[in-house]
Amino acid sequence: MSLIENSIIIYTDGAALGNPGPGGYGVVMMYRSHRKELSGGFRNTTNNRMELLAVIMALRQINNREIPVHIYTDSQYVCNAIEKGWLKNWVKKNFAKVKNPDLWKMYIDAQKGFNIQFHWVKGHAGIVENERCDVLATTAAKNNPTQIDSFFESLPKD
Repeated sequence: MSLIENSIIIYTDGAALGNPGPGGYGVVMMYRSHRKELSGGFRNTTNNRMELLAVIMALRQINNREIPVHIYTDSQYVCNAIEKGWLKNWVKKNFAKVKNPDLWKMYIDAQKGFNIQFHWVKGHAGIVENERCDVLATTAAKNNPTQIDSFFESLPKD
């Protein structure tokens, strides 16, 4: 069995119609023969918030933190923040002038104890699980979501 076969594979995507606007996230999680899909929608949010929330929601589903996790995302924002060390710098600066500090703090808490590797994938490139996440996220955004993204909605409007 390869290392990837002994890992939890997660695909994530986020969407916001109008950006900002109604938004949603989609997740496909796989481990050996198991598969789980997650989605949720918010009445007003941004694409980047939903991209990051998808990762958080997926990690919160995992009970065994000893299994390696591979996360595939088409969000350069999420992937680069973690893989290029931006997040570490944001923490050092106490998230000064950083967008989505509430979700980044949730991510930090959710990822504790995991061995996570992020992989960027090109969106809308025919990658089956990424395309499925897109459907989950956009469907959640289009279904008149009533859930409130309290942090985002409390921000001053430009």
